[in-house]
Amino acid sequence: FSTGPDQQPGPGQVEPDIKQDYLMEFFIDTADINEIRELAATGLVDGVTTNPSLIAKSGRQFIEVIKEITEVVSGPVSAEVTSLKYEGMVEEGRKLAAIADNIVVKLPLTPDGLKACKTFSDEGISTNVTLCFSSAQALLAAKAGATYISPFIGRLDDLAQDGLLLISDILEIYSAYPDISTKVLVASTRSPLHIVEAAKMGADTATIPPAVLRAMFKHPLTDKGLEAFMADWEKTGQSIL
Repeated sequence: FSTGPDQQPGPGQVEPDIKQDYLMEFFIDTADINEIRELAATGLVDGVTTNPSLIAKSGRQFIEVIKEITEVVSGPVSAEVTSLKYEGMVEEGRKLAAIADNIVVKLPLTPDGLKACKTFSDEGISTNVTLCFSSAQALLAAKAGATYISPFIGRLDDLAQDGLLLISDILEIYSAYPDISTKVLVASTRSPLHIVEAAKMGADTATIPPAVLRAMFKHPLTDKGLEAFMADWEKTGQSIL
């Protein structure tokens, strides 16, 4: 887009002369170690997010799963506390952070969760504040020093609300304050379109279910074109090797 002297960027837009020095991070939203290994091998996975529901689906021990994931993926791995009280969150979070250097302690967006977030921020422990559904909540998380804020856009869409509008609002607020370092981690993504639209807004990170990431590779014209190319190549009777 372009902006004239009297035209200001809209929500979620960035001035043309301001460029991010990184691409959108892709995290995989799963605790299935086989899925993680397979997708990490593409070189396109920057991290992993987990939660108690995903761990339960794995049928394995929580600490064991988290430790194995950190050995497969060198980027951030979100591991969520289960306590609802500040003291318990801090105790659990410190134990999780001790598993590996790339652990990100995942905390709920509650008063106790944000209090724990501030404690971890002061201690240099990375955090991911989850279950965000409003820009006011996202502002609080940034004030608490969260490394990541996770707005759940799919769940808002389920309630006939515009989840992507929330991403736009948060990015607009954060961009007004250069000292905010909290990254917007787009969560509860349901389709490639969610990822593309969030990327157009400049969202820092998206956590993506394996099926959605695989869908991003696909287009019927790609398949059709490749089929035609291979048929023509076969007719030549040649081999590159």
